[in-house]
This record gives sequence, C-alpha cells and structure tokens, in this order.
Amino acid sequence: MDQEVKNKFIEFRARGLTYNKIAVKLGVSKTTLINWSKDYENEISNLKATELETLQEKYYMKKEKKITLFGEKLIALKKELDKRDLSEIPTEKLFDLMIKYSNYLNQEDVELVFTQKRSSEETVLIDSDVKEWKG
Repeated sequence: MDQEVKNKFIEFRARGLTYNKIAVKLGVSKTTLINWSKDYENEISNLKATELETLQEKYYMKKEKKITLFGEKLIALKKELDKRDLSEIPTEKLFDLMIKYSNYLNQEDVELVFTQKRSSEETVLIDSDVKEWKG
C-alpha cells in the first residue's frame, strides 16, 4: 500500500476519526486499518501529542503566565480585602476569590531541584534540603 495513504491514516487516527470513516475516505478495508493501527501505534500517539501541544499553546496560557496572572490577582484581592469591613457581603466573595486563587497557586507549586558538581560525582539538592540547610 502507498505510504502516502498510510500517512493519511495516521493523521486521521490521531485526529480521532473512526475506522469506518477512515475506510470510506481512503478506500481501505477496516481490517487493514486495524492492522495499521497496531503497526503505527507510536506514530499515531506522537502525532496526537503534537496536535494536543499545539492546541494548548494556542488556547491555554503557559504555567509561568498562569502563575503571574493569578499571583497578581491574589495580591489585588488581598489589598482590596484589607480595605474592607468584614461585615460587608461582598467581602465573602472576596474571601472566596482569595481562597480560589491561593489554591490554584498552590497547585502550580514546583519543587525546585538544584545540582552541584563535586569532583567526579554530582550531588542533587531538593528544595526541602535547601530549606533545611539554610536553617
């Protein structure tokens, strides 16, 4: 079978098309497509991952931008909350927002890993080790 047809199959499967739809588009039997699916499992998986990454770049913010955005909002909410009388109803909503942003930032927390070269071996220091070492 022509490699161009197989490449189209890989592309269609990566996009989630069913075997029936692909069979009609390519004029290849469903049995052959199932066999190709086994043969090209890695290619299909890699193409799916690449397409997902492209969509994420297009529609979602990267981790650094999210942390910056939510961190700035959290600071603004804290400043506004500090000005408020806690008996006001909108204050509850500010508390809710503050908690939500705090929880989101906690989910984005990254464990820092530092490396240090010593003669022929490499030592890895994890953030918790550094905190303990600083004292």
